[in-house]
Amino acid sequence: MPDVQHSEHLDPFEERLTAGLHDAGNAFDTDRAALATAGALKGRRRLLRRRNAAVMGGAAGIALVGVGGALLVPSGDPANRHGSAATSTLSAASSSTPAPVSGDALIRTLEKMLPEGTFTKAEARGTNEEPSPYVQLVYDDGKGASAISVGLDRLRPGSDQARQATQCPGKAYAHYDSCVTSRLADGSVVMVMRGYEYPDRRVDTKRWNAELVTPQGQYVSVNEWNAAAEKDAPISRSQPPLSPAQLTKLAAATVWRKAIDAIPKDPNSQTTQPGSDDTGVSVPVSSTLRTLLPKGLKVSETGADDDAGFGYVVVDDGKGKSLVQINVQADMADVEGDLFGSGTEVLSDGTKVAVHQGAGEKGGSGVAMWTVDTLRTDGTRVVISAFNSGAQDAPATRTTPALTLKQLREIALSPNWL
Repeated sequence: MPDVQHSEHLDPFEERLTAGLHDAGNAFDTDRAALATAGALKGRRRLLRRRNAAVMGGAAGIALVGVGGALLVPSGDPANRHGSAATSTLSAASSSTPAPVSGDALIRTLEKMLPEGTFTKAEARGTNEEPSPYVQLVYDDGKGASAISVGLDRLRPGSDQARQATQCPGKAYAHYDSCVTSRLADGSVVMVMRGYEYPDRRVDTKRWNAELVTPQGQYVSVNEWNAAAEKDAPISRSQPPLSPAQLTKLAAATVWRKAIDAIPKDPNSQTTQPGSDDTGVSVPVSSTLRTLLPKGLKVSETGADDDAGFGYVVVDDGKGKSLVQINVQADMADVEGDLFGSGTEVLSDGTKVAVHQGAGEKGGSGVAMWTVDTLRTDGTRVVISAFNSGAQDAPATRTTPALTLKQLREIALSPNWL
């Protein structure tokens, strides 16, 4: 087991948009207070696996780095991994798919890209290995050990995944010190965030990352920590070693794009149009939610992952902030027995409605969670929750949520979700 393990958050947007959502959404269970945050079990998991590929671990896809457009290649002796290496420039001019790059070459390339220091615990997977390439190591510049990974993937240009990869997460779901998204001269969009391994900061391990997507859908991710592993390792330095500017430069290196071209294309990869998904949900969730909100509420924050059928708003009726989140999912009839037990109301059209009131689950002091869960006869599930705080892991800002159970019910049963 490597020291740097597969991350369970977004980043994305996970941690991105719904990092806390993912924690509770690993499986449906009978803990009714967690049902709303169990939301995106289908499309969201798929997106999170892709996004978390940039956060280390052999279980997900990570990528390679080069220097000045050149990629370091093996010297012929696999054991001489850290010796001198020749360089080879990836070029699509002579072939539609450049030659594959080995994991050993990726390790040496990353070491060449970083400032002077020592390297340990390096591992990688080449561009022609499944499921996808990655490189990770522990770097020490004399100021303390740091886990560093670099990664790549392909995203559909213009898709929600491509947009969300460079979108700063909402404060309702992630705590970070700074997050900036900018557009480079070549049209690429890069997000640089100085955040934490856990969005709720239950551990103060810092995670800084740069996420870059080119107009062609090439996805580059760089991640670093102020510890020798992203989880379960003591903090070894006050800050990760690379500055935001260095992260941006590393992510923008042209060699990444050439390396992406060296990954064999999957003939079975998704070819649907940008913005489509594999959940059967095509509703613009956040904007639809806003149209259904009662009058008199001021919206201070909003966000969505339409591919996963998830959206949220932070509202205030003058009595304090209140988070409202919603999940819209198709084909959920198979989990009906887990979600709707005794006491479930059945409407005349067969729609099932369950109401739950309880404490929040993300550590916020005094946080209450009100949930209305609905399941239509065609398998469409709409579940909405409101909290008496602007974030689940923050202390309560008011006595009760800004929306009543009646209002939550009206929103969940709206025909607009169909």
